[in-house]
Amino acid sequence: MLDVDVRKRHYHLTEAGKVMKFVVQLEVKSMGSWKPVLRYDCSHDYAHKDSCNLEGKTRKISLYMDYEDALSFADDDINENWPIYRERFLRGGFP
Repeated sequence: MLDVDVRKRHYHLTEAGKVMKFVVQLEVKSMGSWKPVLRYDCSHDYAHKDSCNLEGKTRKISLYMDYEDALSFADDDINENWPIYRERFLRGGFP
């Protein structure tokens, strides 16, 4: 939990010290349910970021990083910027 209405989910799988899969997701509680705001992951076999708005629309942005760097970047980005992302999301925009 980052705040009473904000949480970060973090999952990663490593093999021999190498990141094989990861997901780092920022969620905000809105109208009684948790909604995804920002998700970094490697589904589709590449590192990318999905930004979501209140309507449930998403924008996909390629990261052009290996999984290890993308995982570190994602974790740091959410830790440092979640208040800004929450505000933008709750106003109806993309983070």
